[in-house]
Amino acid sequence: MRRGAELREQIFGAEGMKSLENADDFQMPLQDMVTRICFGEVWSRPELSLKIRSMLTIALLAGQSRPDQLKNHVKGAISNGVTKEEIREILLHATLYIGLPAGSDSWRQATAALKEIGAY
Repeated sequence: MRRGAELREQIFGAEGMKSLENADDFQMPLQDMVTRICFGEVWSRPELSLKIRSMLTIALLAGQSRPDQLKNHVKGAISNGVTKEEIREILLHATLYIGLPAGSDSWRQATAALKEIGAY
């Protein structure tokens, strides 16, 4: 779990650790799974860089219409070296395949996330 927690904090900062730190007995199994498996086992694999993983995640979350997760991962993508311009291109490309309603929502969430971290 330690490797996952370190990577999670590296990508999302202290803000991204709050859900883990504030997890109660009910929520801890989910936070353990996210930290240990998602970040400790998958995101930490060396075959893809964190930047590429962030880019893929943005496209996948846009396609699934997951605005809260998309907003979080746009912020994380910036810390992984993805530029505002690259995020724009990911969303433009994804919108072709996911449709305008999901694409428009994704653009709105990405814009809000970039503004929140001063990257807009």
